[in-house]
Amino acid sequence: MPPIHSLWPVAMMITALLVSGCKDAPPPPQPIQRPVVDGNTLRYPASHPQLKTLTEAIAVESKPIDIEMPARVIWDEDRTQRIYPAFAGKVSSILVDVGTRVRAGQALAELASPEFGAAQAEAARARTELSQAQRQLDRVRDLNAIGIASRKELEQAETDTLRAQAELDRAHARTRLYGSADSINQRLTITAGMSGVIAERSINPGQELRPEQFGPGSTALFILTDPSRLWLHIDVRESDLSLLEPGRKIDFIAHAYPDQRFEAEVVAIGDSIDPVTRTLKVRARVDNASRSLKVEMLGRARISRSPGNGVVIPAPAVFNQDGAHWVYVASAPGVFELRKVETANIGAGKLLVRAGLSQGQRVVVENTLLLARMHRASLDSGGAGSGDGRGSPR
Repeated sequence: MPPIHSLWPVAMMITALLVSGCKDAPPPPQPIQRPVVDGNTLRYPASHPQLKTLTEAIAVESKPIDIEMPARVIWDEDRTQRIYPAFAGKVSSILVDVGTRVRAGQALAELASPEFGAAQAEAARARTELSQAQRQLDRVRDLNAIGIASRKELEQAETDTLRAQAELDRAHARTRLYGSADSINQRLTITAGMSGVIAERSINPGQELRPEQFGPGSTALFILTDPSRLWLHIDVRESDLSLLEPGRKIDFIAHAYPDQRFEAEVVAIGDSIDPVTRTLKVRARVDNASRSLKVEMLGRARISRSPGNGVVIPAPAVFNQDGAHWVYVASAPGVFELRKVETANIGAGKLLVRAGLSQGQRVVVENTLLLARMHRASLDSGGAGSGDGRGSPR
């Protein structure tokens, strides 16, 4: 064992190191002060770390808001005619093209149609039968006048003549509707039933046509319309249905013209909700005198809605507790007052506050539930300065 005097320097060094280590140790952390509860008011110390997590927003005046709904441009079916062939035949000539303005009764195309020729022959036969019936009636009248033909025979001859006349009128009306009623030329003329513009043409020279080819949903030979007025098909959400009624004015903004508004008017509202999209079809009439809008254009129907009297705040600022709606109002830095409010949803993440809040007041919009839990915890622990907490959510 070494002598004691030889260990003394080592002991002094260890003691110096221990004393130096005690001097460099950090002081113990100060405890975080708890917020003070005074009834419905929660007061945070200025240095409390939770204050950095509480985002605020200002309650603003309620103003009309724009509701937008997807819409599509279609033909105005009240001013549109889809033309199909009434008889089978082969296209011999096409007299108009897309964009041509036509008048009612104007010829659009001609077909060579043996089937129509049969209708013309039927009309000619009806004329012959009427002529024969009239001659027979004249003979019976003469015979009845000298007492040879009976009254019954005269009445029968008159009836036969009237029947032949009716048959001729029917046959003439059919052939006159599609072409000549006085000759058998097998030439079927397709005519316009209204004045307008040829919007679409689906017919080619020499094409063979059969009426049975043109069932429901098939392509028409010609689409004749008045493009100065069109329809909109609008998909309306259930929540927005109360905003629309026939006669209501709305704006249409086409994707092709984002800076231009077209005034439209609601004319019809559907009676069934789509079970998949939960939308309702609404039809509106839009003026297109400038011919800017084209069928199948997509866009947005816009309608202005007034949410009502009150102020508007972000929806996350409100939380539900015990069947009531609450917000925390920042009345001063670090001071939050629990306030009961009456709200209504106005969409787009906004709520209308009808009562309990004034314009310009600030509300907590982020970590509101965290603040409410801190409030309850302070009340339950009976923190310094805490009141009875009446009115606070539990």
